[in-house]
Amino acid sequence: MKYNKIGIIVAMTKEYELVKSTLQNTTEKEVHKFKFCTGLLGEKKIILMKSGIGKVNAAVASIEMIEIYSPDCIINTGVAGGIDRNVNVADIVIGEQTTYHDYYAGDVADHIKELGFPEIIPADSSMLNSLHTLAAKNNGIKFGLICTGDQFITNNVVLEQIKAKHPFGLAVDMESNSIAHVCFLRDVPFLSFRIISDTPWVDNQNEQYLNFWESAPQKNFSLLSELIKNI
Repeated sequence: MKYNKIGIIVAMTKEYELVKSTLQNTTEKEVHKFKFCTGLLGEKKIILMKSGIGKVNAAVASIEMIEIYSPDCIINTGVAGGIDRNVNVADIVIGEQTTYHDYYAGDVADHIKELGFPEIIPADSSMLNSLHTLAAKNNGIKFGLICTGDQFITNNVVLEQIKAKHPFGLAVDMESNSIAHVCFLRDVPFLSFRIISDTPWVDNQNEQYLNFWESAPQKNFSLLSELIKNI
């Protein structure tokens, strides 16, 4: 399946400006406090928006994106923290699946039937296939589980709690699964991939995060451009 009208959701201004710089014929507007930019990347129509940080912002932004623009698919990208020792700063984690790490509603027999959405949400297979092809040509790309919660993970105690709950988790962020949740409810193909900005087990995590912004994000948005051309 070809996706010609692609929604891209990022959380922060730095991410928004980096993606915007790759687009042509751009027009910007603000709707309900959300910033949108429409433009072209090759022959693809792109709708870029900045959601702001956190699960509620991400969910509301997703609904606004779908209601206003009806994209063929939605991609979420940006930065994330690494929570697996096989993941390093500047690696890119492709979310084959996403989940909440801070959500618990008791033990339920059927998550979809009782709560209305899957405990673990799979990414769109078509976009995943394209990324598997692109990953063969690039180093530092890993596929796995992205865990979402309203926390910036800064210490090993919290990290170990998340890993105990989701031992196969590779990265943590604050938006991916909220967007996946909305896309599941609205039947919109979705994929998230994140570049790792910091890892909680090092002593200089804050310095690691600040230094990361100097050059590493370009790698992430280069992959985004390649993905868009191939879907």
